[in-house]
Amino acid sequence: MYHDQSPTLLVVDDEREVADAYALRLRRRYDDVRTAYGGEECLQEMDDTVDVVLLDRRMPFSGDKVLTEIRDRGHDCQVIMVTAVNPGFDIVDMPFDDYLCKPIEKDDLFAAVEQQATAASYDDPLSEFFSLTAKLSVLEAEHTPEQLEESSEYVRMQRRVAKLREGLEVPRDDFDRMVETFTAINRGEG
Repeated sequence: MYHDQSPTLLVVDDEREVADAYALRLRRRYDDVRTAYGGEECLQEMDDTVDVVLLDRRMPFSGDKVLTEIRDRGHDCQVIMVTAVNPGFDIVDMPFDDYLCKPIEKDDLFAAVEQQATAASYDDPLSEFFSLTAKLSVLEAEHTPEQLEESSEYVRMQRRVAKLREGLEVPRDDFDRMVETFTAINRGEG
């Protein structure tokens, strides 16, 4: 689990060029950046030293299955879905921590990784708050207000976020600063 040292990152994409490009970019800032060229290789590489996984969703062994397996194995890491798959309401119950749609700007990539590395130290309600906030953000970027209003899953997430916010014991200024930084990340398409 990430604390004060540079986090260990695992970049997973079945397209070698894409995985290598993200890894090269991330190595400019982080000391330990590993790559896996597919879902099976990701699961072989996973261990308790990995702090943040950047996981492609569309692979022969799908990122959705890899995500489930990571959680089922009890790995205590943050998972950022990094994908060209437009998110549907199926993401509501997926156990990821953030979701970025390709192509991803360098600043958004760094901000998402840094935010998730920091989130690893949050307590469970705050982590859940930011995970749900990411899901709401990406759904809002990809769907019309009418589609969102018709989705019971979306409405349920909004209510849960409001309830979590009420129960958080974080000073208002600190919380507002965290939310501002988190919501500044572009999670929607391009």
